[in-house]
Amino acid sequence: MRRTGASLPGRLSWLSRQVGGRPGGHGAGVQRGAALPLVLWLIVVMVATIGAFALASRVEMLQGKVQADGAQAQEVARAGIEYAMARLADPHPQRRWAADGRPYAWSFAGASVELRIVDESGKVDINQADPVLLAALLRAVGTEPAAAQQLAGAIADWRDPDSLVQPGGGAEDPAYAAAGRAYGAKNAPFQSVAELHRVLGMTPELFAALAPHLTVFSGMPRPNAEFAPAPVLAALGPDVARIGHEHRDAQPIAGTGTYSIDSRATLVDGREAVLRATVRSSGTVPGATYAVLRWERGTSTR
Repeated sequence: MRRTGASLPGRLSWLSRQVGGRPGGHGAGVQRGAALPLVLWLIVVMVATIGAFALASRVEMLQGKVQADGAQAQEVARAGIEYAMARLADPHPQRRWAADGRPYAWSFAGASVELRIVDESGKVDINQADPVLLAALLRAVGTEPAAAQQLAGAIADWRDPDSLVQPGGGAEDPAYAAAGRAYGAKNAPFQSVAELHRVLGMTPELFAALAPHLTVFSGMPRPNAEFAPAPVLAALGPDVARIGHEHRDAQPIAGTGTYSIDSRATLVDGREAVLRATVRSSGTVPGATYAVLRWERGTSTR
């Protein structure tokens, strides 16, 4: 007959009797004594299994939420890129955004977005700039004059086709070999700004300060002062810097069509997503408003 309403000790006692045999039989006490620990062990295993399943479910739920929030933040940051391109193309000067690195705030889908746009023509093209301009920019971001001249020469030696060291200092194959590098100067143009990491004398800290002001997309030997950020203006000299600041204070002018855009989206819960893209308007893909030249993304939490 099925028992109902019995307490846990009563159920265990009944179960042990079923396993151990009829009371009073030969060896019944020994069987009951052996059955009770087995039953308790089975209960412990069941509880542990249920707890592990509950913990795994909780972890999976949290992982899913993190992924969903990250994807949402990324889409908001991507929307920021689209919105920035629309504001750059606005025909009304009063509503048009400037492509000189100033920050702009925007709200979208309950999230806040910070946007910075720099026209690529306002940066120093490391494939076109001469060592004098490169050294001036290095000094503008805090490099000592002698080290700035040496590294500027190394940048020029990396891209030029010959094996001659720059007159003011630089680095060709023998210098890389002496430094224990398994490679020498490339003797070909830079394909990306990140390639500067391989140039002899470049450090991660210096690269972090320098990279936002460099490009490989403008094709210009000197930056356009109308869009140049402050360190580039300083490298161009006081007269050019004055003209650049005057343009910065005036109404934003239409850019050249190739831009670096930083879009940082922050959700209500503090999760962030960052997109850094270099885009060129009027892309070659049918129906596209821009072509992507560089695309970097990341996420973080506060």
